[in-house]
Amino acid sequence: MHGGAGRIFKEREEGSRAGVVRAALRGYGILKQGGSALDAVEEAVQSMEDDPHFNAGCGSVLNEKGEVEMDAIIMDGKNLDSGAVSAVKCIANPIKLARLVMEKTKHMLLTDRGAHLFAQAMGIPETPGEKLITERCRERWKKNLEPDSNPEEFQKDLGTVGAVAIDSDGNVACATSTGGLSNKLIGRVGDTACIGSGGYADNRSGATSTTGHGESIMKVVLARLILYHMEQGMSPEMAADTALDYMKTRVGGLGGVIVVNNSGEWAARFSTKQMSWATVKDDQLHYGLYAGERYTKSVDEALISESEGF
Repeated sequence: MHGGAGRIFKEREEGSRAGVVRAALRGYGILKQGGSALDAVEEAVQSMEDDPHFNAGCGSVLNEKGEVEMDAIIMDGKNLDSGAVSAVKCIANPIKLARLVMEKTKHMLLTDRGAHLFAQAMGIPETPGEKLITERCRERWKKNLEPDSNPEEFQKDLGTVGAVAIDSDGNVACATSTGGLSNKLIGRVGDTACIGSGGYADNRSGATSTTGHGESIMKVVLARLILYHMEQGMSPEMAADTALDYMKTRVGGLGGVIVVNNSGEWAARFSTKQMSWATVKDDQLHYGLYAGERYTKSVDEALISESEGF
């Protein structure tokens, strides 16, 4: 799991850590019961869409008109099937809609009104836009409207969410969901909904989910680039670092990634100041927020902490 790369303000650190840990434990619970990687990443991302600490679902940042517009993608490494939605409004869990696009249509990406009509056809309840807006996001939106504001400064405190997983059958999957950039133009779509940029999954190599400056990620097709490096024999960590370094030197973009290869090796890497992340493997939970930070505890211990409020 990742909860977004950037700068995480002090008062949100604990909530960001707790949110990724909670999501990782939920995804792992599905895998432990023999569930699919697809179900695990969808469940984990949904958990974070419901958590107002993150820029996805409830807690998404606002566009220039003060509305929430969200993007999401999910991908199955078994057959390269993928589903995505972009610029969707009034939906609590865009990742669920992305999965339905993948499984119930012949298309891979639905946007705006078309995605809305499809959601209605699928019986997904409409959530009033106001319910997705947090006070923090509304305050930030107002600040960014001031003449001397610097929206770029606030873009650093983002919280795109993502998950990757490998299941007992050796299938990999990825899922990514975001509210995008604060005060963005109406209809702006970033990397998240774009296959190969916001995420990619292929059983032959692995799966990755990205976060960071969307336009930079799209320029280098970051998710696919990482898997390409793994196909050339790099470890997940080296592939992630190499691709992030290329994005930084080539287009000046910063970001973060989570990666798992088809033998279960994983990495969580970022070129920003922080990225909240968590992973579970062999009943061990690992999580962190700063570069070089890595806490470890058993899943049983983590579940007890979780039930007591972390």
